[in-house]
Amino acid sequence: MKAHRSLVAVASAVAVGLGVHGAAAQTAELRVLYVGNSLTATNDLPAVVASLARSSGRRIDYRTIAFGGYSLEDHWNQGDARAALASRRWDVVVMQQGPSALPEGQAHLREWATRFADEARLNGTRPALLTVWPESYRGKAALAQVISSYTQAAAAARAILLPAGAAWREAWGCDARIALYGPDGFHPSRLGTYTAALVAYGRLFKAPVVSAKTRRTRIVQKAAALALGRPVRRPCR
Repeated sequence: MKAHRSLVAVASAVAVGLGVHGAAAQTAELRVLYVGNSLTATNDLPAVVASLARSSGRRIDYRTIAFGGYSLEDHWNQGDARAALASRRWDVVVMQQGPSALPEGQAHLREWATRFADEARLNGTRPALLTVWPESYRGKAALAQVISSYTQAAAAARAILLPAGAAWREAWGCDARIALYGPDGFHPSRLGTYTAALVAYGRLFKAPVVSAKTRRTRIVQKAAALALGRPVRRPCR
């Protein structure tokens, strides 16, 4: 809990420097449903996104439905996520499952992301897919496969892509020592969660994500911006 509070505090402090302008920044609000597993729940990704939004004059009202090891098919069958969508109170649903890098996993992700996306749209909710990452021992090739899998699934589902895994890859391209994994080599470190949160915040609000003065934080902020397709000056500095 102390580590979680520290991460949210860091996100809040950094977000103050991101800057927002105009009345829209004060009124921007989203209602976001998160559907995923422990990759979302570790370090409470939704709370970090909400902290970034709050500290820049925006607001997220959110709910998290995340069970360890769950795929989107598991969520479909368990029912809580579908019931939450049926309430018609969400603007966006952010979904993720495991890496889904192998051909069978890729097909599975496309199928269930599409089912959930169709269900979301029927209930007035925009679907979004959060790219994750593989276990650390699987290396760069597996990360590329995960990124490709989620990109293709988002296209098939006509969902917003939140390319967190691509931001991790950009950060490691600048400094391979940046610790985005936690101790188990799969779940994110606090910095890994923060990087993913920047991507979600930046895309959902179309907000700037680069402001930090410290090199490590600046690198992950610029990595998030690059993953979002934004121009970045001197990304590794």
